[in-house]
Amino acid sequence: MSSTHSHSDMLPRGTLVIAGALVAFAFTSTAIVRVAGIPAAASPAAMRIEAKIAPVASRDLRFLDRADGAVVIEDVHSGQPASVIPAGQKTGFIRGVMRGLARERRSRGIGFQPPFNLTLWRDGELSLTDSATGRQIELTAFGSTNRAAFAALLPAPTASAQTVPGRAPLTVPVT
Repeated sequence: MSSTHSHSDMLPRGTLVIAGALVAFAFTSTAIVRVAGIPAAASPAAMRIEAKIAPVASRDLRFLDRADGAVVIEDVHSGQPASVIPAGQKTGFIRGVMRGLARERRSRGIGFQPPFNLTLWRDGELSLTDSATGRQIELTAFGSTNRAAFAALLPAPTASAQTVPGRAPLTVPVT
């Protein structure tokens, strides 16, 4: 029985060469982008500013948890409820989005008082901005059903804003 132990056959030489080539490619690509000054992809908010896309409808909202598990969505300016999501109702998207935003606020020591701004843009996009942290969520990216859950919180847009080329017309029920 042999007492020698060899690791020479653990990784084939070709595998090591390919791994080294991938690492070299990653470093080279990064260096080229940095040296050439290629800008990063623009955010939707920056693209809207550049294209001068105006808001069609906007509403400042506050989301409040009730003791019974319901969520009261309050219009900040009127102080009236914009909507109430009863406990157990299938509105997981709104709850999920707000849970993530609330977690970020808690980590920064921010309370529930600063409002969230819900905005429908002329190009048909829908965004929710946390006025306290500046974080903006593009709600259109989550599909039409999830988008509609938030769009229902907006006042009805004007007729000219309801049809956007390349996008289905937006119907927003008034609550």
